[in-house]
Amino acid sequence: MTIPEKIFKAYDIRGIYPTDLNEENIKQIVKAIFVFFKNTIQKEGPLDIVLGRDMRVSSPSLFDVAKKTLVEAGAHVIDVGLLSTPSFYFCVFHYGYDAGIQITASHNPKEYNGLKFVKRGENGLIKIGKSTGMTDVMNMALAGVELPKSDPGTVTENNTFLEDEVTNALTTLGNPRTDTFTIVADPANAMGAQYIDALFKRIPANLIKMNFELDGTFPVHPPDPLDFKNLEDLRKKVVEEKADFGLAPDGDGDRLFFIDEKGQVVQATIITALVARELLKKNPGAKILFDIRYIFTPIKIIEENGGVYDITRVGHAFITEKMNETGAIFAGESSAHYYYASNGNAESQLTTIISVLKVLTEEKKTLSQIVEELRRSFESGELNFNVTNAKEIMDKIKKNYKDGVLNELDGIAISFPDWRFSIRTSNTEPLLRLNVEGFKKEIMEEKFKELKKQIESLAKK
Repeated sequence: MTIPEKIFKAYDIRGIYPTDLNEENIKQIVKAIFVFFKNTIQKEGPLDIVLGRDMRVSSPSLFDVAKKTLVEAGAHVIDVGLLSTPSFYFCVFHYGYDAGIQITASHNPKEYNGLKFVKRGENGLIKIGKSTGMTDVMNMALAGVELPKSDPGTVTENNTFLEDEVTNALTTLGNPRTDTFTIVADPANAMGAQYIDALFKRIPANLIKMNFELDGTFPVHPPDPLDFKNLEDLRKKVVEEKADFGLAPDGDGDRLFFIDEKGQVVQATIITALVARELLKKNPGAKILFDIRYIFTPIKIIEENGGVYDITRVGHAFITEKMNETGAIFAGESSAHYYYASNGNAESQLTTIISVLKVLTEEKKTLSQIVEELRRSFESGELNFNVTNAKEIMDKIKKNYKDGVLNELDGIAISFPDWRFSIRTSNTEPLLRLNVEGFKKEIMEEKFKELKKQIESLAKK
């Protein structure tokens, strides 16, 4: 049995099935995760561990092996079956369980699978990533850790979480009344279909469904809305149906993009600003977090609405860790992850959808009108470069723009009075990522071209 070291990522475990991850080596990985939980959770008696999975073809068999391994370890396994990753986080946090493991490969293509895992902390969930214990888990898995002696564990099932999750999201926003909107949703045959269905059984909407049948082969398009090619059908459908907006969650449902009534993709920072503004109405002076890629719009909106902010590294493990540290009530990420204290500092896309519905209802404006009112800057969109000399490139760019204000929290970010840029390496791929924003569109576009040209001239492949 071999376990490739490369499957242990910055935020989760992920690889190709069955070459990287399979029914044999997942036993050793789950043993390592259990021992990590046992070593770091102070509790007498069996650990209560939530176990869930997505709809990938390989997920049922990997799930079954993981469950048997946890029972052998002496855990009390809460079998939540098929669910999205935000629903999984809700189950661990809301019901007070000790930890959880979700079998999923998020938005990756169909041949992948993996594991996301969390434990409870004093101030919310702790997602296990590079900075919170992934290296310990990797070392134990590769070394072949053995389970401590224990009586066999037990299994109980929880299949009623969706109703509680919808209630929790509505309560977070004060149970708002919402008008009946026409909404097109395309979850790409993946897990977001589940919570979207549950929400609109509780609140009024004319829901037009695209690709709602769960199918881990992703027959229509990959479940990755960050690649806007995958949004083309949804964008057309929103316009054809004269819908109020569209919804595009990713494979495990923890990322969510909105399409306005004109068929345009709404920037994630605008949604961050919208949600922050709504939460600050109920929580004046509260702290809001957002990642370093784009900051101008969130800063302006948070300041205008009496909140305080902090800027984070990119990645859900880092952001949740920062929420635990700072007591922030909400965090938004440029890749369309939205994190809520009310969900244990984890994603809750139900709360995000309800926030948008609430604003549309109260303001009687279209989503595109609200987007323009919230916009404080213009963004390039992320451009990736496949390079082998990322550090050399960043050092050179740093010298070229030494007159700006440098931030090295995550790669390099350099700010000037009317524009800024961020260059960072990917946590999961051999890529250099460029993001540029400016208060004027023309400046942003000019500087984006300028930096693109410089990086291309310096790149070694």
